[in-house]
Amino acid sequence: MEFLELKDFLDIKVEQYNRPNFIQNDPICIPHQFSKKQDIEIAAFFAAILAWGQRKTIINKCNELFARMDNDPHNFMLHHSDDDLKRLLGFKHRTFNDTDLLYFVAFFNQHYQQFDSLEAAFLPPGDSFQTDFVSGQVVGNYKGYASSSCMLSELDQQKPKIERALNYFRSYFFSLPDYPRRTIKHVSSPMQKSTCKRLNMFLRWMVRKDNKGVDFGIWNMIKPSDLICPCDVHVDRVARKLGLIERKQTDWRTAVELTAHLLELDPLDPVKYDFALFGLGVEEKF
Repeated sequence: MEFLELKDFLDIKVEQYNRPNFIQNDPICIPHQFSKKQDIEIAAFFAAILAWGQRKTIINKCNELFARMDNDPHNFMLHHSDDDLKRLLGFKHRTFNDTDLLYFVAFFNQHYQQFDSLEAAFLPPGDSFQTDFVSGQVVGNYKGYASSSCMLSELDQQKPKIERALNYFRSYFFSLPDYPRRTIKHVSSPMQKSTCKRLNMFLRWMVRKDNKGVDFGIWNMIKPSDLICPCDVHVDRVARKLGLIERKQTDWRTAVELTAHLLELDPLDPVKYDFALFGLGVEEKF
């Protein structure tokens, strides 16, 4: 397709799929069950991390998980007792089990004791995301959790902002002592050459200012134009057919390449086309 023809085609598909009726059959329906900001963040994070396999199964497992927390996740993270934690035992989805879950709870407990929002966990110390953030609070509190490999070098600054944010987040997430080695596989980063599909999807939900009521747009430090398009098997296949990906393998650089093309279509909101590519792949078998 020619550029304008492709843009018109994908814009139409965005309008078709980026609408409230998309919510009920997608894992994003899980955070839409909550209204408190921190509950939305926690529900969205788990819904994204557990997004393997059929969407119906993902939704059912997330509902089961939050039922074990009395559907009050933020309060559970901050104020659970040992007996409360026992209710989480036996939870399992694919390779995610209760050992992983208990560490996730420990992380959220530590994080929300210091910060009002999970957005802070994606703001590397000294990064340009930090501009205008409250009195340097994040930089001061994060230094104790940032490994030397995570601190921003001049080379790091040349990478896309989200790449730095995701690498930092993984380092911060596993900063608690004695984290289970098995749990590492559940939080990816560009450093492992992963597409980081689940985390990029989570960031889309949190960052995009969506007037259609699907994405939440409750974070303000990261801009929609900074986001990287989630690149799952459906998006990857459709994007290749449309000439938006040339790279042979599917890895982090593939997601960056795809997003670079989407930025040409919309410099302010490139990942809105995730709706179009995903819808074409899943609903229309494009």
